[in-house]
Amino acid sequence: MGSSRHGDSGRRHESSRHHASGPRHDSSNRVSKSSSSRADDSKSRSRYMTEEEQSRQFIAGEDKFVLTQSKKKADIRVREDRAEPIDFIAFSLRYIDDERDLLDEQQSDKLIKVPAPESVIESLDLDGIQKLLKELESYRTLETNKRNRQYWDAIKTLSKDTESKLDSRKYGHRMTANVEEDIDRLLKPKNLAQLEELEKVVKDKLDNDDSIDYDYWTDLLKRLRVWKAKGVLGQVQAAVDKLRQEQAAAAPSGQQPSVQQHISAESSRFAAASGSGAPHQDASHATNALYDREAARGIAENEEVFAAEEEVGDSSKPQWGEKYEARKPRYFNRVQMGYDWNKYNQTHYDQDNPPPKVVQGYKFNIFYPDLVDVTKAPTYKIIREHGRRRGESHAAAGEDDTCLIRFIAGPPYQDIAFRIVDREWDYSAKRDRGFKSSFDKGILQLHFQFKKVYYRK
Repeated sequence: MGSSRHGDSGRRHESSRHHASGPRHDSSNRVSKSSSSRADDSKSRSRYMTEEEQSRQFIAGEDKFVLTQSKKKADIRVREDRAEPIDFIAFSLRYIDDERDLLDEQQSDKLIKVPAPESVIESLDLDGIQKLLKELESYRTLETNKRNRQYWDAIKTLSKDTESKLDSRKYGHRMTANVEEDIDRLLKPKNLAQLEELEKVVKDKLDNDDSIDYDYWTDLLKRLRVWKAKGVLGQVQAAVDKLRQEQAAAAPSGQQPSVQQHISAESSRFAAASGSGAPHQDASHATNALYDREAARGIAENEEVFAAEEEVGDSSKPQWGEKYEARKPRYFNRVQMGYDWNKYNQTHYDQDNPPPKVVQGYKFNIFYPDLVDVTKAPTYKIIREHGRRRGESHAAAGEDDTCLIRFIAGPPYQDIAFRIVDREWDYSAKRDRGFKSSFDKGILQLHFQFKKVYYRK
């Protein structure tokens, strides 16, 4: 009998395992109710949420389109010397706007000098400032980028302050000139970070301290927000001034700054080594705009310009070579350097006498703005020579193996290759590791660092 019961139990368990979606055994009922109606409800809810999400995405796409068109129209009016104050302010945003499409820029834009946003606001009369407040609201509402939104908030704050000075009747109470001068004298030397810290202190005072002079601390908070807005716009103006200085430092003949000259020299060397049949360097306006924007980001303290370009193995003409003139893509690459504090280096070196720097990662930025087939993103592949496989090492002791990384795109671009250190990549997307592989707005970006090797003590 025991064996029979054990067998029945096993069969029930096996049946349950093979028919998980079927009726379940219940101690109170012979068979549980079907869950098909609940499943239908779940699918319906899922379908409803999906449609809702699609609707949100559509609206967001429409808003982004309207915002982009507004910025383009402002650019056109500035170029044609018929700009309104709002156009100058929108034009200045381009220097910090990471989402701006560089393909919309023109070479002559670098020559356009626009007044600083703060100067634009200060030059307006009451009617002008009220018109500006209405016009900037659409930009501020549609903007989703945090940094850009902060810019428009600062414009609104300064505009409101100017309006209050021009029309005190609308705003009622306004601090006396002496109090405002005292507060401004206190706030003027502080940078943006210090102002943000002080804002927390003032808010805490207003919320929790009943013994304070409420009018004074309220006035202080108002002026503090005005000076914060000035700080934000000051950062924008600093970005504009930096770009102007870089352009002024360039040679009169239009040569690029020294970092860019270095890359151009490397490219020329490669072209000469490849023979007269080498494809010409891509020098389109769109490519130059992408390159200039990336070069303007500069080089970090732990980075160097990387242009270790190698000849691509096959020199045969691509299949599309008869239809399109081949060109070599332009790029702005960086190599990340640092110290490897392994056990040997910890023994033989210290902070005052550090070991030689080693390669810790790369940042590839390759420009393909004129791809014929934009639906096919460029790709890359790793090539190990002399039959070496991944994980194997043929290098001498104390040296690193190297490999080729080859970037492949469609017409009209030729493949391009670089020699890099062959170590295991860290694919973590964490901020300190920063792996990135994307193709957007004509830029292929591949950023990676090598995995850290930890040694046992």
